Amino acid sequence: MSQPLRVVALTCTLKPSPAKSSSDLIARQLLDLFAEHGATGEVVRVVDYDVRPGVEADMGEGDEWPQIRRRIAAADVLLVATPTWVGHMSSLAQRVLERLDAELSETDDEGRPAMFGKVGVAAVVGNEDGAHKIIADLFQALNDTGFTVPAQGATYWNGEAMQGGDYNDLDETPKAVASTNATLVRNAVHLAKLLKQELYPAP
Repeated sequence: MSQPLRVVALTCTLKPSPAKSSSDLIARQLLDLFAEHGATGEVVRVVDYDVRPGVEADMGEGDEWPQIRRRIAAADVLLVATPTWVGHMSSLAQRVLERLDAELSETDDEGRPAMFGKVGVAAVVGNEDGAHKIIADLFQALNDTGFTVPAQGATYWNGEAMQGGDYNDLDETPKAVASTNATLVRNAVHLAKLLKQELYPAP
């Protein structure tokens, strides 16, 4: 009997725990949907860790990225959830991508990049424009690092421009977002299962 899929969600809010976070909320909603497909998951709020700047797997004493990296290595699906700040992903999301750059030099026993076989998906929230550009940047970086992006593998919510308001203030999830969330999870699970059955060819 095969092991259930594992999902790790890196929430890149700038708000330390236990503050309410829209990025954390949408990540947990997605993990609930993954659970319905038999996948186990966990949320890692990156701001709660001392993730040092750099592009190495371990930046030395005090760097807590290695423990996050181990969770990513053990997962089949990586979800990056980020707020939108001044039209861009959060600085923590950018730092996550910079630290993942180290994986380009990590390979498996057959010479494939270490992240081959893992699925990458994204969730973006904010009350300003920028979600599509953020998703494009996330997907390019994740793909470069070796993750595989499923069809419609991203979800987002934008509040009305210049009106304020947060995703976690909504009384219910908008139908369009709920539908997109479901599609993301369904396609990510399907792709992750296929990659577990047959990985990309070795060089």
